[in-house]
Amino acid sequence: MVCDSKKAFQPGLWPGFFRVGPVRRALAPSCLAAEQGYTGRMLWVKSFHIVFVASWFAGLFYLPRIFVNLAMVPPESVAERERLLLMSRKLMRFTTLLAVPAVGLGLWLWLGYGIGLGLDQTWMHAKLALVLLILGYHHVCGVMLRRFERGLNRRGHVWYRWFNEAPVIMLVLVVVLVVVKPF
Repeated sequence: MVCDSKKAFQPGLWPGFFRVGPVRRALAPSCLAAEQGYTGRMLWVKSFHIVFVASWFAGLFYLPRIFVNLAMVPPESVAERERLLLMSRKLMRFTTLLAVPAVGLGLWLWLGYGIGLGLDQTWMHAKLALVLLILGYHHVCGVMLRRFERGLNRRGHVWYRWFNEAPVIMLVLVVVLVVVKPF
């Protein structure tokens, strides 16, 4: 991307974005991306990463909610149990399919474009630890689903309601780490 500083210079239009140098000038948003080392392709990768992460989390929010309903099904209600199990299986499969590109695109941003790469990028180390925790949560959901399928669930609906809150907390922490970069 070529940035034409003469076109970008519009005094007072972008007062918060000044470049230090011999000439103090305002930079237009398109030039800001070039100044920060962003490329068009990287922004597409980042956009799709965000879409796949949001979609993956939608599944992680809803799957434990189905577990709440499964834990409340009376033993004599076989049709309801089978319908909820079918929904759980399909959602688990779909959520897993969404997790793969979310993680892959994240790795591409990290290793391919160097976002957060380096020992001084502590926020990224914390984020990666949370991503591993989220992947573990996803795996545990699969284990719980198999227990429900075998009729081996021993937990009540209240436990699953609390379990359902974990991805919300993890998502909030990841977003804060990525946006605020507190350390």
